[in-house]
Amino acid sequence: GENTIISRAGGAPTLAVGMAHILSNVVGGPAMMAFWYHFAILFEALFILTAVDAGTRAGRFMLQDLLGSFAPSLKRTESLPANLLATGLCVAAWGYFLYQGVVDPLGGINTLWPLFGIANQMLAGIALMLGTCVLYKMKRAQYAWITVVPTLWLLACTLTAGWQKIFDANPKVGFLAHADKFQAAHDAGTVLAPAKTIEQMERIIFNDYVNATLAGFFMFVVLAVLVYGVRTVLAARSSNGPTAKETPYVAMPTPQVQ
Repeated sequence: GENTIISRAGGAPTLAVGMAHILSNVVGGPAMMAFWYHFAILFEALFILTAVDAGTRAGRFMLQDLLGSFAPSLKRTESLPANLLATGLCVAAWGYFLYQGVVDPLGGINTLWPLFGIANQMLAGIALMLGTCVLYKMKRAQYAWITVVPTLWLLACTLTAGWQKIFDANPKVGFLAHADKFQAAHDAGTVLAPAKTIEQMERIIFNDYVNATLAGFFMFVVLAVLVYGVRTVLAARSSNGPTAKETPYVAMPTPQVQ
């Protein structure tokens, strides 16, 4: 374990210290603070690993389904080359942002955290929209308010935040405004802190444009799902009976044992 928590900067130790302080006040007192600190660190590590693992697996399936629209052989999940290609692309995608966070002069947490917060809650909004569609297709519209109310709140918050992160004129808020500020300084030959070189200035500008593009893409996906969801709900309401159904069962092929 760790011998001291002095001068350990970063989100993980900060959260672990906070959890240790709260939990030790509930169970064990100061004598248990070291135990709760290491418990929190382990919890964070396992959460990150399992989230990355689950996200990579889900991303691989979705990517294979998408690529299969252009190359049907890539949709075959029993194909090892197709699996390796899709998995490699997913790992390369999150690996790039991991690398970006390490080399970013602003610090990875300052660059990626706004996107993570927006994307996380947008994903929750998408899940609630799909749940709303299922309720209407099952003719359980009387319960739809349970998903509709939080959906409206999440969409209002996340879409507003996404718009502000892209187009807000304040460089401390908007990605594009921040990029314009550093671009103007770059053109004038001035290095703005925390960058120390022109190369770091260029990296900050590039990262701002990447983040703005991603935020716009996230908003587009949410709005596309919203349009699809509204159309699905209207179609379900016009039907006299339930329209929810499951796809037929498809057995997995039995592997040939040599």
